[in-house]
Amino acid sequence: MRNTPQYVLDDPDEVRRLIRENPWATIVSNTSTGLVASHYPVILEEGTDQISIVSHVGRPDEQLHELGRHEVLVIIQGPHGYISPSWYASDDFVPTWNHVTAHLYGTPEVLSDEENFRVLGELVDHFEAPLPEPMSLDIDEAQARRIARGTVGLRLVVTRFDARLKLSQNKPGAVVDRIVEQLEHGNHYAQPALAREMRLVQGE
Repeated sequence: MRNTPQYVLDDPDEVRRLIRENPWATIVSNTSTGLVASHYPVILEEGTDQISIVSHVGRPDEQLHELGRHEVLVIIQGPHGYISPSWYASDDFVPTWNHVTAHLYGTPEVLSDEENFRVLGELVDHFEAPLPEPMSLDIDEAQARRIARGTVGLRLVVTRFDARLKLSQNKPGAVVDRIVEQLEHGNHYAQPALAREMRLVQGE
């Protein structure tokens, strides 16, 4: 990412929160045949000192990514949105884009078939939990195991990360308030989740 020290996020707990709240990830590998990118849901492994995520890829993505043979980049994209200069002071006419983003680096561990099935079950249970009648792989484990053969599980223990909270920290308080108001209630570029992130970084 661009070298913007004023926006750097270096708190691992905040990176963990970002992963929890934005679990749709982009996996990028620089392979022997060139760059490869895929998109999969991830879940955070709780209770560990390191940031660790688990997921799966569909076959043959594990071969395309050469999983386990080199470092990968996993991009977590949080709330983001256009910021109009019409929300600034009258002499400022340059727009920008606010965002919350984390780049996670590490070499994936390829999971055994049994652990992959466990992780798949956790993924389903995690995303089904809010529903009134959650589905589960336990409904038909034999069928679920047959489907799981088409996937490969992975664990990424993050060895380093580069994260940014670019949330108008360089603007005066009154301007920030106007931006938040437009993001929460505006007619054209409303992004309430982004407004929430701005309030958090302002300590509200």
